[in-house]
Amino acid sequence: MQSTSLGNFITQTAGYNAFIPHAFPPSRGFVFSDQLIKKNTEATWLLGKLDGVTKKLPDRDFFLLMYLRKDAASSSQIEGTQATMIDAIEAEVGNKHNIPTDVDDILHYIKALNYGIDRVKKDDFPLSLRFIRELHRQLMDQARVTHFADPGEFRKSQNWIGGARPDNARFVPPPPHEMMEAMSDLEKFIHASDSLQTVIKAGLIHAQFETIHPFLDGNGRTGRMLINFYLWKEKMLEQPVLFLSSYFKRHQELYYEKLYGYHFDKVEDWVDFFLDGVIDVATEAITIADRVTDLRERDMFKCLALGKRAADTAIGVLPRLFGQPVVNVNIVQKWTGFSRPGAQIVINRFVDMGILSLKDQDKRYGQSYMYHDYLDIFKD
Repeated sequence: MQSTSLGNFITQTAGYNAFIPHAFPPSRGFVFSDQLIKKNTEATWLLGKLDGVTKKLPDRDFFLLMYLRKDAASSSQIEGTQATMIDAIEAEVGNKHNIPTDVDDILHYIKALNYGIDRVKKDDFPLSLRFIRELHRQLMDQARVTHFADPGEFRKSQNWIGGARPDNARFVPPPPHEMMEAMSDLEKFIHASDSLQTVIKAGLIHAQFETIHPFLDGNGRTGRMLINFYLWKEKMLEQPVLFLSSYFKRHQELYYEKLYGYHFDKVEDWVDFFLDGVIDVATEAITIADRVTDLRERDMFKCLALGKRAADTAIGVLPRLFGQPVVNVNIVQKWTGFSRPGAQIVINRFVDMGILSLKDQDKRYGQSYMYHDYLDIFKD
C-alpha cells in the first residue's frame, strides 16, 4: 500500500491498485508558501480588473457567448475533438457544409454551460452533487461517445485513466462505494466556510473532482466547468467569463502532469500551475475586451459613413455580428426583415467595408461570411 496525505493506493480484489481518498480536506488543512499566496493576490486582483472591464462592454452578453464557445472548443479539444470554435458557430446557424462531425462535442458543452448559467441565475441553485449531475446530463445526453456514458449518473463501475485496463492504467480513481463518500466530502468542502482563498479553493475543487472521476465519461469537461461556476457563485466575477480550458489546452501535458502529481502530495505545484492559468487567462481576457471595444468603434465609424438609410441598417446589423460572427443570407434576412436580394446587398456592403469576408471563396451556393477581425481576437 502506498500512502499520501490525500489518500492511499490500495490493491483491489481484481489485482490493480486504486486510489482511495482520505477525508477531504485533510484534517491538517493546507499550508501554502508565501510566494504562492502572493501569486494568489495577483490572480485575485486581475479577476477584479477583468470584472470591471467587462462591466463597461456595450455587448457584454455577446462577449460571454464568445468565451463560452472558446472554452467549449478548447475543453473538447483536450479530450481529442478536432472541430473548432468557428465550426461550432457555423453549426449553430445550420450550416453543415464541411463541418466535422465531432463539432457535436462542442455544441453539447455550450449547451451544458448555458444550462448551468441559467440554473444558477434563475434559481440561485447551489453547487451541489445534483447540479454536477445535471451539468453532466446536458453535456453527455445524446452526445457522440465511444462508450456508454450514463448521462447525469455517477458511475457504478470502475473507471481508469490511461492504459487499456485498470492493471496497466496510469491512475485508477476510487471504486464506486468509495467514490460516493469522496464526492460527499467534496460537496461539503465547496460550501464550507474556511480560511482558504477563493481562487486557490477553486483549483483544489477541480483537482479533487478529477481525482475522484465520478462519471464514466466527461469528467474533464464537467470538472473544468465547475471552476468557472464556483468563482462566479463566490462573486469573484459578476459574469462567468474566466474560462481556463484554453490555458489547459496550450499546456496540456503539463496540465495532466500537475493533476497527477496532486495525488502524490504535490498540491502546491498544482495550485501554482492553476494560479498561473488564472493570471494568464484573466490578462488575456482583459486585452480581448479592450480589443473588442476598439474594433466596435472602428467598424461603427465605417457604418456611419454610409448613406443614412444604409447606415441605419448597418448600425442595426453590426452589434449582432458580435454574437454571431459567421453569417449567411438567411441570418441577415431574419435580422433585417429584408428579402433575400436585400439581405445580400447588406452583406455586400459589409464585405466592401472590410468587415465581412467570404469563408469559402470556391463555394458557389450557400455561402457563409465571417467577421474575421473579430474572430481573430478570440483565437489562441
